[in-house]
Amino acid sequence: MTRRQPAQQLTPAGQRLLDTASALFYRHGIRAVGVDAIAEAAGTTKKTLYDRFGSKDALVALYLSRRFERWREFVAAYLDEHAPAPGPRRVLAVYDALAEWQRDAERGCAFVNAFAEIGGTDHPGVAVIQAEKETVRELYVRLVAEAGVPPARAAELGLRLALLHEGALVTMTAGGRPDALTHARAAAADLLATALDRQAS
Repeated sequence: MTRRQPAQQLTPAGQRLLDTASALFYRHGIRAVGVDAIAEAAGTTKKTLYDRFGSKDALVALYLSRRFERWREFVAAYLDEHAPAPGPRRVLAVYDALAEWQRDAERGCAFVNAFAEIGGTDHPGVAVIQAEKETVRELYVRLVAEAGVPPARAAELGLRLALLHEGALVTMTAGGRPDALTHARAAAADLLATALDRQAS
């Protein structure tokens, strides 16, 4: 295993290290968790960690990449199950998927949390965080276009819906408002209805 290989090719020890690091990074923060603590909790050695991942920064980036991929898979499956047809319901189902995803995520958005620690640096995890946020925006743009909003308007509306999505994530935790996603979804429904009404008239 080299540090260039993807997570699915990890050895059992490497997978254990990644799983352990992922839980610790999310629960305690990236800077607060050292490689010694990760290795000890995973029942392996610091040398094994460096052999598998090359550096702590690379391990952090892989943690974020794997979480990003799992979120993408989760929301795609949720939409296909709960709102398979294009339309407003499918757009709003992203908020429902997010609520389900965050049900046991007591510290909110892992990407926002990570950016608070590594943003403004050359850390390889920053690109992963930015890609995740851009993917959320692109998802809303695509779904609202599929719902019937013209492309030029879809770009603007998709951005606004993504901002509601991201703002609700922060407000749920930092703002102490567990109902933030409910309000974000309602605001998104209003924006979407207005856009579709304008298109129909």
